[in-house]
Amino acid sequence: MPARRPFSRAIGPVAAGLILALAGCQPATPDASSSAAQTPAASAADSSAGIVVSDVWIRETPPNAAVAGGYLTLRSGAADRLLSVETPAAASVEIHEMSHEGGMMRMRELPNGVELPAGAEVTLRPGGNHLMFIDPVEPVRAGQSIEATLRFANAPEQAVTFEVRPLAGDAPAAEAHSGH
Repeated sequence: MPARRPFSRAIGPVAAGLILALAGCQPATPDASSSAAQTPAASAADSSAGIVVSDVWIRETPPNAAVAGGYLTLRSGAADRLLSVETPAAASVEIHEMSHEGGMMRMRELPNGVELPAGAEVTLRPGGNHLMFIDPVEPVRAGQSIEATLRFANAPEQAVTFEVRPLAGDAPAAEAHSGH
């Protein structure tokens, strides 16, 4: 398999902006009933590991999209760092940062992951820090779920399930897919 170049160097700034507009800049639709709410057993397991993961979701992709934006909230009992995310559903997953420079939105990979301060809530969300699923193996469609593993500097790895929400930011997935 040929060596992969990091996503942030493989495309130009214009293409990154277009991808960002599709994958990360749409408003989030927080809906407690449609978030990948933790079951009591999952919450207990997460609490014992020291990191609680909630509101785990990914946005549906348009046809032939090369990337998909993933989002979640992390709360760590002790200082830690989210180092990487792995999934069989994409060639790779990168942790990205959004910033404003010279009136332009810029996106760059965070090769050292994202810091999780003790006791603080860190949210990866549209328009902010987020996960970029590179080269999904198949189109990401609303109502599906995507399994992934979070790897941390100190805490044990955690398996999570990303709920796929509709591309249009105003349709909660739970209403359309409450039978899942």
